[in-house]
Amino acid sequence: MSYRTVARLLGLLLVFLALAEVTPALVGLAYGEDASVVAYLIGAGLTGALGYLLMSVGRSADQTIHRREALLVVAGGWIGAGLSGAVCFYLDAAVPTYTDGFFETISGLTTTGSTILTKVDEVTGLWDISHASMFWRSMCHWLGGMGIIVLFIAIFPQLGVGGKLLFRNEVPGPITEGLKPRIKETSAALWRIYLGLTVVNMIALMLCGMDLFDAANHAMATLATGGYSTRGASVAYYDSVSVDVVTTVFMLLAGVNFSLYYLIRRGRWRKAASDRELWTYLAIAFMAMIIVTLSIIERHGGVVEAFRYAAFQVAAIQTTTGFGTDDFNQYPPVAKLLLVTLMFVGGCAGSTAGGIKVYRIVVIAKATWRELTHAFQPQLVRAIRVGGAVVPDQIVRTILAFFALFVGIWVSASILLAAMGIDIVTSTTAVAATLGNIGPGLERVGSIENFAFIPTAGKWLLSGCMILGRLEIVTVAALLVPSFWRR
Repeated sequence: MSYRTVARLLGLLLVFLALAEVTPALVGLAYGEDASVVAYLIGAGLTGALGYLLMSVGRSADQTIHRREALLVVAGGWIGAGLSGAVCFYLDAAVPTYTDGFFETISGLTTTGSTILTKVDEVTGLWDISHASMFWRSMCHWLGGMGIIVLFIAIFPQLGVGGKLLFRNEVPGPITEGLKPRIKETSAALWRIYLGLTVVNMIALMLCGMDLFDAANHAMATLATGGYSTRGASVAYYDSVSVDVVTTVFMLLAGVNFSLYYLIRRGRWRKAASDRELWTYLAIAFMAMIIVTLSIIERHGGVVEAFRYAAFQVAAIQTTTGFGTDDFNQYPPVAKLLLVTLMFVGGCAGSTAGGIKVYRIVVIAKATWRELTHAFQPQLVRAIRVGGAVVPDQIVRTILAFFALFVGIWVSASILLAAMGIDIVTSTTAVAATLGNIGPGLERVGSIENFAFIPTAGKWLLSGCMILGRLEIVTVAALLVPSFWRR
């Protein structure tokens, strides 16, 4: 492994992040928050200096990127981004400790949306932090949603073939069908679509009555399926049917495979509309909305009002956005259990959503059915098909391994969290919410609660779960295999 190559790429990535950290300083300048401007400029300076140092170390490195270097750059890049972003939060006094800053940054970058913030301005309903830090939270979402590495590849074309390895180790699921063969063009195409949807969402929210700052922040959080809000009460603060409808629609759009939008852009509507995963995803969402609606009619006094809240919460949980308009901690058991189930399902492969992904769920279900039929028809050879295409056995094995790792990490991390004195429901749903990049869980980490009470060790544990979930486990888990580090 060429550590100089890794150092060069990580340094270049940190310099890029330093430039991104200047943006909140400009927001702080616009709102007259001088202390925040200084804090973010110092943070950007430290990040940039470290990046320059790493680039100097790797200046004479081989330009070729192999698989192991790609894995280390992607995992190291996300961890490094969390460590550098935390400095900005801490210097701006948005968080009480550096650990809290790391948790908040990683929660933002991985589009989880779990927060440790507790104080809300009683007059405005805004979080009691600077506008600069509120914007940085949302910007972390937006950068992490489509992927900081994907944006990095789009900007720096000299990565060549190595860029393809970086791309594959960050982007969730098989999304390259129908995209351009050159990885730089693919990355740029995805980001253009992502930016376009964000702008449309922002304009729609402004038409619903939001000011520019709130609309921009919520649009970034929505398309990234992140869930950070500028308001302590989340989207519930606005108590607006139009805001709820617009946000529900764009959350569902963000949970769709982005390669389908690329196909639509090229006029291939029929191919995009025939995607089996898309219709399975929408069917799951619609059925869940109906069930939750029926279970909360009494709570909201009518079908229409109940559907408004049910549709929003189902979309928020299934797409792993995590916004809230209702306290689903108070829902009947069947609704709560269904929402927890949706946490694991997640959105489509190739979307900004977290969770296991609908494509994998379909393959797991079909693989299970094949094994059941094989028990009484051992002579039958049946291929697994999704949308008419045969899924190779190697892909099936990879998906089953991913599922086993996902469940194993969920159980292990839940036990560790429970060992810190946290009740079972809170522990299991907190891990599910962070590993699936969802945000809220149940009980003490419910939709109107926060993660501030979690012990320091627990916050680092859950931060690790967020990174594992965002990078689809294998990218990070591979670093723990001893042979990975051998020459």
